[in-house]
Amino acid sequence: MVLGAGLYWLQPWKLWQDETVREALPTVAGGQSGTGSSGTGSSGTGSSGTGAPPAAPVTVARGTLISHEHSTTGAVELIRLPDGSHTLRLVNLDTSNGPDLRVWLADAPVKEGVAGWRVFDDGKYVSLGKLKGNKGDQNYPVPTGVNVADYTSISIWCDRFDVSFGAASLTSV
Repeated sequence: MVLGAGLYWLQPWKLWQDETVREALPTVAGGQSGTGSSGTGSSGTGSSGTGAPPAAPVTVARGTLISHEHSTTGAVELIRLPDGSHTLRLVNLDTSNGPDLRVWLADAPVKEGVAGWRVFDDGKYVSLGKLKGNKGDQNYPVPTGVNVADYTSISIWCDRFDVSFGAASLTSV
C-alpha cells in the first residue's frame, strides 16, 4: 500500500516518457480569458504597451531557458497578437517530464543553480497552465487582465514538489 502511494506521488516513470508538442505560432487569441490562475498579489490591470495593436504577431520580450532541478534548454518569447492579447511561446523546449508541471510568469529574478530552484513562488506569479509536453514548440495564452509588464521571468514549475525545472529571464526587445 505504501509503495503504491509513493509511486503515485513521485510518478518516476515520467522521467523516461517524452511528450513532444509542435504548435504553430498563433495569429489570433481564441479563448484566452481566464485560462490561468494567479498566485500572491498577481492581479493585473490590463495589457502593457501603448497604441494600436500590431497587424501581425510581435515579439515583445524573449529569453533563454536555464536548468534548475532538471536539465532544461530552449527559448521563450512573449508575443503580442494582433488583437492586443499576449501569448507565451516556448521554442525548442527540451526538459524532463515530471508530475504536475506548470508554466509560470513570475516577478522573481532568475538565479543559476540551487539558489534559483524555489524562488518563483515567493512573489507574484501567474500560472499559464499545465506544461503540454516536455519537448517542442508550445503556446500559452496570457489571461486577460494580466499586465505582462509586471513579470520578468518564466519558470517550468513542478507544483507537486515546489521546484523549478528551468527558467528564463524575459528581456524586452
